[in-house]
Amino acid sequence: MTLGNVLSSAPLTHVLSRLGIRSGLSAGTPTTRDEARIWSLSTLAGRMVEVSCNAAGASLTAAASLVLEAQQNAEPVVWIEAGASGFYPPDLAATGVDLNALVVVRADSTVRAARAADHLLRSGGFGLLILDLSHDADLAMSVQSRLSGLANTHRVAVVCLTRKKTDSLSIGSLISIRGQTGVERHGFDQYEWTIDVIKDKRRGPGWSHAGSCRGPEGLH
Repeated sequence: MTLGNVLSSAPLTHVLSRLGIRSGLSAGTPTTRDEARIWSLSTLAGRMVEVSCNAAGASLTAAASLVLEAQQNAEPVVWIEAGASGFYPPDLAATGVDLNALVVVRADSTVRAARAADHLLRSGGFGLLILDLSHDADLAMSVQSRLSGLANTHRVAVVCLTRKKTDSLSIGSLISIRGQTGVERHGFDQYEWTIDVIKDKRRGPGWSHAGSCRGPEGLH
């Protein structure tokens, strides 16, 4: 299954089989205090996460770093796009992400995107689920409760992408960790992206993570 395939009426077991995914896969857990405060799949496993940005943020880059880590550790990933939001495939490929190994679901509304997330989480076959809510982040509390419970049960990192300012509230009280992203140019085609954790129910806010990246084609 390649990038752009839409999971709609196809039976989930058939989709997982084609991708070589088996049930019961789970991300690891942090083993040291330092690891617990690093932006990584192990830090986020079993949690509902919100990654926010304003017009100049880097939420897609932060998400791509997790996708790459998951793929390097043989953890299947699904990326669900709600509404008109989405990513540019060549940019994701430039980070090292294997597009052919990435399951992409396109839904025409947040409600349908959430239903897809619920369905896929119940399979227990993914280590990371990206839910792009940049177009509309209105998730009902009942939906958040189900997704949070499934994330915890199956040790899946559920990462919601939203567009908002730092001082805006998170999408709900069940968000376990929220980070606000930013990006700064340091030279020709050289950028640094950052994520500042402003909410962390387990270990407290106030920590951050930074990484380097190239600029999108045409913006060098």
